[in-house]
Parts: sequence; C-alpha cells; structure tokens
Amino acid sequence: MTPEREKKFKEVISRRQPDLTLILENIHDPHNISAILRTCDAVGIMEVYVINTTDPLRKKLGKKSSASARKWVKVNYFNSVYECVDILKMKGIVIYATHLSTDSVSLYDLDFSRPVCLAFGNEHAGVSEELLGYADGNFIIPMMGMIPSLNVSVACAVSLYEVYRQRAKTGMYEHPARQDKNANELFAEWSGGISAEEAS
Repeated sequence: MTPEREKKFKEVISRRQPDLTLILENIHDPHNISAILRTCDAVGIMEVYVINTTDPLRKKLGKKSSASARKWVKVNYFNSVYECVDILKMKGIVIYATHLSTDSVSLYDLDFSRPVCLAFGNEHAGVSEELLGYADGNFIIPMMGMIPSLNVSVACAVSLYEVYRQRAKTGMYEHPARQDKNANELFAEWSGGISAEEAS
C-alpha cells in the first residue's frame, strides 16, 4: 500500500459516523441498492441494515448490485424486522421511518446530531406496518410537484445529505463518535481486503 493510500484510508475512517445508519426493508432493485450504498459511503456511514422478509432465500446482495461501495460499507442482513430493530435499540439508536401519516414531520425539522437510523421501505409498498410499529417517529421529504414521492435511492440521498449538513455544521465529522480501537480494526479490515490494483 502506498503512503498516499494509507493516508486516504485513515482520513476516511476518522470521519466515519458509527451512530448513523440506515434500514433498507425489502428493497430489491440492484440499481437502487448500488446508489444507496454509494451515498452511504459518501456521508460516512459505516454499516447498513438490510431486512428481507418477502424473499428469505434472496439474502445476500450480489457484487454487481452494490459496485465498489460495498467494500467500504458493512451490510448486515436480516430476515426478521424484530431482530434488526432489537440490535439498533440496544445501541441506543433512534429510528425514523419514511412514511406519510398524521404525525409525520419534515425531514428538515429532525435533529440528526443524535444517534439515528433512517428506515426506507420497498419501492412500491414502502415501510412495513411491523417496522413502523418499532419506529420512534415518521418523516417526509417536502414535495411541491404532482408526484408525491421520490425514487428510494434519491430519497436516501436527499435525506442523508441533510444529515450530513447538520453534522458537518456542528463539527461531528471533525470529532466522530468512535474509539481508536475500532478505527484500527477498520483500517486492518480495509487494508487487508484490497487488491494490488486498489492499493496503488
């Protein structure tokens, strides 16, 4: 590994946000998944949670579906909504689901300086009733047009960059909530799992 590559790894790892994540529930379009993971990497997300309850046999994401971003963002797989949510709750992470209801608030009214997970549902059905039951709140992205929704990958990007804006403004990327031990482990994982071409 070149010194430049090592420096890049350490800079990126230092800005990772261990208390920021996503739930992707029953999202099957590989192009959407690829775009979402790329945005996750761009805003410093370390890992995402993928729930698949509609087709348990389709558990893993194909290599082509997530492009190179999958090397830098850990993907955790679940066939149970409860098991996924239970892990996040134990970590003290608040879950906000994208869902239009009477108690939904604007994306721009939420405080993203706290440990948070944004939940996005299926391209057609949205977030399931089961997952909504575990969510701490619902949010919407304001719309001014005739079509009341965005493509799920676009919705993720819009939402995550509002999270980024808030966190960058308060200096959370300069002082991320992670420990040196975790940073060292992540560096070892990244540097040990790349090809000679990627290391140069």
